[in-house]
Amino acid sequence: MLLARAGALQEGVLTRLRTRLGLPAVVGPVQAGRIRPVFHGFSPRVVPRPADWTSEVEVTGYWWPARPRGWRPLAELADFLQAGPPPVFIGFGSMAPGQGERLGELVAAAVAWAGVRAVVQAGWAGLSAVSDDVLAIGDLSHDWLFPRTAAVVHHAGAGTTAAGLRAGVPAVPVPVMADQPFWAARLHRFGVAPRPLPFHELTAEALADAITACMADPAHRQRAVELARSIATEDGSAAVLARIGVASDG
Repeated sequence: MLLARAGALQEGVLTRLRTRLGLPAVVGPVQAGRIRPVFHGFSPRVVPRPADWTSEVEVTGYWWPARPRGWRPLAELADFLQAGPPPVFIGFGSMAPGQGERLGELVAAAVAWAGVRAVVQAGWAGLSAVSDDVLAIGDLSHDWLFPRTAAVVHHAGAGTTAAGLRAGVPAVPVPVMADQPFWAARLHRFGVAPRPLPFHELTAEALADAITACMADPAHRQRAVELARSIATEDGSAAVLARIGVASDG
């Protein structure tokens, strides 16, 4: 039910897009006497398909975005990764706009207390933190960076959660709103992360403790690697293409 409600948040965007493309409006799963299939792009290993869903509702596995053609990491980022042990990634996506300065100070203190290096992504908050052990970056491909990190600290949005699971690295979920507490709870349930740290409880000390707890227990990484291997056997995009009769290039 929570996932269905989260999907409803996109209804207005989808309606405007269909109008711009000259497509008919979607009024529901049943239209003109025909039942429309519904595809959920997450792994059934992470959220098993509920037994009471109808046969038209499918859980296909994740739909991974393609990395932009010709993409290369910034030299500054590559140099930082090579200069020391794998860093912790810290980013809150589209959350906390306008709180960059406060969060930057908080993150810098937490990283110092935890004794780790960190790559900090600005996101909508404009998050930044500067020190010899912290590199601030903008947008980049999570599928490239996450496997090169020791852990990922994030807001537990569906996409970032999926990217972390795919990379096989432990997480520190800091959920803010909507479906994020759900995904954070799943990470904890599978042993990939310590207890979630709600954003409204976020302090430098609490974040440092959570990072330390995440990295100190090798079971978190072991379970993350095991789950990533299972997810890698799925091809959600191919499943959807096959269902709608479109050939896949693999």
